[in-house]
Amino acid sequence: MADTTTTTTTTPRTAAGSTSASGKTVIDDTVVAKVAGIAAREVNGVHSLGTGAARAIGAIRDAIGQRDFGQGVKVEVGEKQVAADVVIVAEYPVALQQVADGVRSGVARALEQIVGMEVAEVNVTVQDVYIPGDDDDNDDKKESRVE
Repeated sequence: MADTTTTTTTTPRTAAGSTSASGKTVIDDTVVAKVAGIAAREVNGVHSLGTGAARAIGAIRDAIGQRDFGQGVKVEVGEKQVAADVVIVAEYPVALQQVADGVRSGVARALEQIVGMEVAEVNVTVQDVYIPGDDDDNDDKKESRVE
């Protein structure tokens, strides 16, 4: 997806006798993806975002202190609407449909409130299921076959 920017035109508003000047607000697509990523991570049952390769690169970025909050999120931004595709890893044994619905509604709410755009759709792909203890290294507990 090419890097593009979104332009939102603001209109003057009057509140308690004060006026606001007209102008143009530009919100970059990476900001929209970051907002969606943060909202998705806040949903109970979401372990992480992104495909296996993206998570591996994300672990390296985390280790050097440069976390990518937009990881696992692709957005398409129009003039008035935004669409998002979110790839998640769910925690076992959560109900996958409920987690996906939670991600969909959380991301839509965040995009509408924070970015201020209508959400056309939020597609959620459950890429994997995280099983606690699956990553534990139990090699040291194996019995030795030789003395």
